[in-house]
Amino acid sequence: MRAPREYHSLDEVRQAIAGRLDRAPVSGLFDRLDWFDALHRHCFPAMPVRILTAEEDGREAWLFLLSPAPRRISALANWYSFSWAPAFFGAPDGAAQQRLLEVIARQLLTDYAQIDFYPLEDAAALRTALRRAGWLAVERTMGGRHLLPVEGRSFADYWASRPGRLRSLVKRKGRGALFDLSISDRLTDDLWRDYVDVHARSWKEAEPAGGLDFLRALAERESAAGTLRLGFARQDGRAVATQFWTIENGVALIHKLSHDGACDGGSPGTLLSHAMFTQAIDGDRVALIDYGTGDNGYKADWMERRVTLHRIDAFNPRFASAWLPAARTAISALVG
Repeated sequence: MRAPREYHSLDEVRQAIAGRLDRAPVSGLFDRLDWFDALHRHCFPAMPVRILTAEEDGREAWLFLLSPAPRRISALANWYSFSWAPAFFGAPDGAAQQRLLEVIARQLLTDYAQIDFYPLEDAAALRTALRRAGWLAVERTMGGRHLLPVEGRSFADYWASRPGRLRSLVKRKGRGALFDLSISDRLTDDLWRDYVDVHARSWKEAEPAGGLDFLRALAERESAAGTLRLGFARQDGRAVATQFWTIENGVALIHKLSHDGACDGGSPGTLLSHAMFTQAIDGDRVALIDYGTGDNGYKADWMERRVTLHRIDAFNPRFASAWLPAARTAISALVG
């Protein structure tokens, strides 16, 4: 096995990977190089990237990481990321994946005192690799993602299985056509201004630094690919609710939703959700809808399955600065 290599630039990684993490070969949005590049450029511009790779007989593992502080490393991910995981090339089996990850974990021991990886759907391989390499690794469950496997149903069949209170709300609030509903698969400057306007009047906190620029870049990229679904509810011509979805390879991802709190009485967000789900199931014929991270109560009304997410915190025993945080994290994991 070759010695692992560490890259400090996503441009260098783009040359090394040579298109293997582009849209065509990679079905998942959150596994693509464009995703990592935009996330770093807009949300972490002052934070160094650290991308590590190991190779064995044509099989490769890649970890896309950030260094938020000296001697510390984190997954290149944030609240926009539904998941994070190593990337593998050359179809390594489970044993080969484990060996590749252990080599990278040993390399990280030389320079870093602390690691945190989140959000992970499956943490077992990384946790094992870190421990075998000499890290003190603690795994914790940290929230979940809510999913809807459509399983070939029509929207009418799906809707008939929703809670009665939700169906009654949509029926009651839909009377009188207070809102004009629309869904676009192409981004325009006017639509983006509407999106920003609704978010500014919503109950949600303002996007963090770079957040709106990141979302705009994502919307532009997905619009060009035809995978964007940007929905609006309008009242008297003004947008009062919006939802940002993408639909690709049979999977709908619900990235962001906002509504004007002054219009809560009319439930424009709920009515827009009804339209978006209808389009995704009957129009785009998706097999899965993913509501992303977070255990917001309203998601359970629309979704049918929850996937637990995990976080790994690892500490290098060679650094005394890691001992106290390691003890605190271990105790926190024990008490839940």
